[in-house]
Amino acid sequence: MHSDALLIEIGTEELPPMALKPLALAFKEGIESGLKAANLDHGQVRWFATPRRLAVIVDELIAQAPDKNIEALGPPTSNARDDDGNWTKAAEGFARKNGVTPEQLTTAETNKGPRLAFKSSVKGSITTQCLPAIVEKSLRQLPIPKRMRWGASRNEFIRPVHWLVMLFGSEIIPAEILGVTSNNLTRGHRFHCDTQLTIANPDCYEELLASSGHVIADYQQRQQMIREQVTAEGKQAGGEAVIGADLLDEVTALVEWPVALTGSFEQRFLSVPAEALISSMKEHQKYFHLVDNEGQLLPNFITVANISSEDPSQVIQGNERVIRPRLSDAAFFYENDKKIKLEARLDKLKSIVFQAKLGTIYEKTLRVKALAVTIAELIGGNPAYAGRAAELGKCDLVSDMVLEFDKMQGVAGCYYALNDGEPDEVAQAIKDQYLPKFSGDSLPENPVSCALALADRLDTLIGIFGIGQPPTGSKDPFALRRASLSVLRILIEREFSLSLKELLEAAAAQYDNLPEADTVVTVVLEYIKDRFENMIVEQGVSVQGFRATINAPGHQFDVPLSAYHRAQTVMNFSQSEAASDLAEAAKRTRNILAKNPSPQANIDTAALIQSAEKELATAIETAQEKIDCTPANFEQQLEALSRLQQPVSTFFDEVMVVADNETTRNNRLALLTKLNALFLGVIDISYLALSK
Repeated sequence: MHSDALLIEIGTEELPPMALKPLALAFKEGIESGLKAANLDHGQVRWFATPRRLAVIVDELIAQAPDKNIEALGPPTSNARDDDGNWTKAAEGFARKNGVTPEQLTTAETNKGPRLAFKSSVKGSITTQCLPAIVEKSLRQLPIPKRMRWGASRNEFIRPVHWLVMLFGSEIIPAEILGVTSNNLTRGHRFHCDTQLTIANPDCYEELLASSGHVIADYQQRQQMIREQVTAEGKQAGGEAVIGADLLDEVTALVEWPVALTGSFEQRFLSVPAEALISSMKEHQKYFHLVDNEGQLLPNFITVANISSEDPSQVIQGNERVIRPRLSDAAFFYENDKKIKLEARLDKLKSIVFQAKLGTIYEKTLRVKALAVTIAELIGGNPAYAGRAAELGKCDLVSDMVLEFDKMQGVAGCYYALNDGEPDEVAQAIKDQYLPKFSGDSLPENPVSCALALADRLDTLIGIFGIGQPPTGSKDPFALRRASLSVLRILIEREFSLSLKELLEAAAAQYDNLPEADTVVTVVLEYIKDRFENMIVEQGVSVQGFRATINAPGHQFDVPLSAYHRAQTVMNFSQSEAASDLAEAAKRTRNILAKNPSPQANIDTAALIQSAEKELATAIETAQEKIDCTPANFEQQLEALSRLQQPVSTFFDEVMVVADNETTRNNRLALLTKLNALFLGVIDISYLALSK
């Protein structure tokens, strides 16, 4: 069957850099999905993306899908004709449904006997005919939050569309999409080659754009070029370029012909906090910064130009002129802010509303201070330092530095605290209070920092839930999901064995007149438990394993560190043969007791008749003693349960629980009641039977 390469390219105005890669990947997936739905087989699918284009090349795409044979089954042949030999209504209806007469139907043998059948062949989709619809659907489904119109057109897209290439081999696929007629003409670099280029076939697309158009169409290739150039420039400047993934993606999406150039700024700016300089270079100018062997910031930056200049020094000087005023602003804000102590800014927080029903940032600060002191006492931190860090923690919000560079929140406060002579732990806690900021981010290091980070988030959780404004599926303005996960990570990874319920109660005690005061602790605890379940399942614990862990009456979710270790232990235990057998036994035990509640609490050992029930009674006593002796060792408790596997299995194989004799029956039910209680004292093992 004939096949050829397919090229689709959408040429636009400059696309939003942060959206470029997601758009390109979604476009590729949309084309693949459309081809699959049309039953059009193909080879590799490659995607391309530059600031002015989204493109896809499909290798070895067949020209037409294979014909499809269809067989529709109708009524049994015994119901096809009446006693007079005439076609029945069932037969006529089936024929009419398929657009034929009853005489044109055939017979098919099935496992239910012979039936009327209609066989037909559907011609396969022709690639050139169905591609326009596939492309249009893919473009409609792109993740574009807000589309725009241009000119007098009613078409909508993320940016105005200027050209459309649709080539199957050397054949132009005729189509009009987003107001543009397809052809084989692309465009090169806006400055180096602002003209049309004729594409002979998809195979020459990349080479044509690179050699004649000054465009590196392959996103990954362009990104690798940038990485290599920036790394080389950093070494040549005597340092190491710091290449963050987000900035690298953004820069890749801003240029079509990358040229890395190194600039510099005055040494005097290094007296400004490095974070402020980096923020200014990265956020505003998209520059990569350089550090020395000790990780200290160097007075250099690397910019990636979108042109090959005959005089690169002019480009460098231009960038240096642009960055200088921004660094000067940062230096001015820093020096000006240092003239006022952090504690002198505390009163200004009274004018900043945290939440209309929860008061100001100042009021939040007082609550967090009291809570941080309490937590510090529990985890071995300095309570006085924790209280001081909480008191000063939000003061940098009213500094010039943070007002200009919002990502300096906490960082600026740390520098200003050190400048004011505050203890190192206090300054560090001010900086660390916002950690972790995202999944996988680092955690606060010392107990004082952890106390403040926990107190801040617990106060927010209690406050927002306490006024009846929990997050919804689409809205979480106070980032309560992230706050919950942060609390869990700090408690677990820093190994703080604290009762979450007690912490939430301490946080709630700082509030007066919360509308949901009576239920807020329970509701927040349940909310955090749900986040914990998601977190633990992502780490490989099954949902049933998690629920087995926290649904046992003796081990309800409260201490996250303990629950985490139990869940990890259950995950390992659940893979054993003993776990599987005991889970089924626990489930069977639960079912028997549900139908036959035990009328007696204690086992009458003298009434035990068969050796299997005697053996089980002894095994239960032995396991109970082992579990009672190891209240803090969950692994040993599970091991004690696992030793019940053989006697439990033998009991159910050999003993009739619901015996005719009432005394025997009641005694055996009492035995199962004790077994069930033993299970639930450690783990609700019946859940593990559901995961098999």
